[in-house]
Amino acid sequence: MSRLTEKMFRKEDPLVYQDKDSHLIRSLTTKDFLALGVGTIVSASIFTLPGVVAAQHAGPAVALSCLTAAIVAGLVAFAYAEMAAAMPFAGSAYSWINVIFGEFWGWIAGWALLAEYFIAVAFVASGLSANFQGLISTAGLKLPRSLAAASTGNNGGLMDIVAIVAIILVTLLLSRGASQTTRVENTLVVLKVIAILIFIFVGVTAIKMSNYSPFIPKYHLNPDGSPFGGWQGIYAGVSEIFLAYIGFDSIAANSAEAKNPQKTMPRGILGSLVIAVILFVSVALVLVGMFHYSDYANNAEPVGYALRRSGHAIVATVVQSIAVVGMFTALIGMMLAGSRLVYSFGRDGLLPKWLGKLEHNLPNRALIVLTIIGILLGAFFPFTFLAQLISAGTLIAFMFVSIGIYALRPREGKDIPMPSFRMPLYPVLPGLGFLGALAIFMGLDIQAKTYALGWFIFGMLIYFAYGIRHSTSTIDKAAKHQDD
Repeated sequence: MSRLTEKMFRKEDPLVYQDKDSHLIRSLTTKDFLALGVGTIVSASIFTLPGVVAAQHAGPAVALSCLTAAIVAGLVAFAYAEMAAAMPFAGSAYSWINVIFGEFWGWIAGWALLAEYFIAVAFVASGLSANFQGLISTAGLKLPRSLAAASTGNNGGLMDIVAIVAIILVTLLLSRGASQTTRVENTLVVLKVIAILIFIFVGVTAIKMSNYSPFIPKYHLNPDGSPFGGWQGIYAGVSEIFLAYIGFDSIAANSAEAKNPQKTMPRGILGSLVIAVILFVSVALVLVGMFHYSDYANNAEPVGYALRRSGHAIVATVVQSIAVVGMFTALIGMMLAGSRLVYSFGRDGLLPKWLGKLEHNLPNRALIVLTIIGILLGAFFPFTFLAQLISAGTLIAFMFVSIGIYALRPREGKDIPMPSFRMPLYPVLPGLGFLGALAIFMGLDIQAKTYALGWFIFGMLIYFAYGIRHSTSTIDKAAKHQDD
């Protein structure tokens, strides 16, 4: 047993990761990371979640749900910024936790993030498909039913061909390298932000102050038993809104390809979150000001609905068209980060080593695996019941990173370089970040927690059946003993 625990809790030497990732090309700048972060965080959710949460839980106080979720995300982002500056390795939380807590805990954190990326790739691709099909339907165009939806749904579908094509297009783009990808990403992000600003400026002209009263509706239970109004409704909204902010992890996962990561990583992580929060709160306030929050109940496109109903049908079409194109930015961000995480597992032998091999200094083998799984989930299986698993897995990784600051600080300036950015108000803020992530995790429904438990049990089986025996640290240590 002692030998088993020794293997589980051994800590990777940061110099080993530095050497393993040295073949990745450092080409990404602060501008690239800002675009990557904004593109991933500000996805389709900004056009849907504010209206949905306002109608279901918070009313006009949906803006407070956005702000509260942003505060928790900001606390965790501070921890991410320090970790990424100190240890700019591929794999983000997986690699960091492996260094400061040990391989077993690194696997737990990485496995949690893997759920986020696998499901998020499928989720975004299917969302892009749904919005694209909705947009072309206004022109009288419609895909055959067999190609319009997943095969395991109840609508006669065989596969979601748009989701498949979207994932393949992004894979082809990513296979050409991060620097070329970011050129496309930067352009699409600018377009998406312009679409959001158009909605805000046009929507402001249709605001009626009476729609903000009462700003925090009186608390009561919805017919399904969920809370509405009061602080309970705001809290319920936080758990849903927080899903939109988790994308900043996708920046950290690419830190091994950052120019001057000591500066670019903190600026990219914190800067993109600030921009995203401003846009989210602005959209939420404008949306509930244009019409009564109850009008957005069961509405899959509240932004388009509000624009059309206020007499701006052409603007609605333009905004929704740009939004569909802009959804590629979230798909690019998730697939870029997910492929780097799969590469990291292969790099360390916890998954088959061929996943950790580079082709033309790019982790394209890991990218292909992510693509196949994303297509299987997004094109052939309904996965909406797993949507909250994205939040559940990521929140667990967030708790690890927040509490990990306490283990990182004593090693900074010793075996780990002293980072140029350090989390302020230490030791208070890391603890608050951990508690905030824990509070949001507890706010998820029991189904999400149950699926998360099942995912981790599956992960443990893989780790103990394969990973712990094939880990490069185990093999390297055994070889060292033989040499001695």
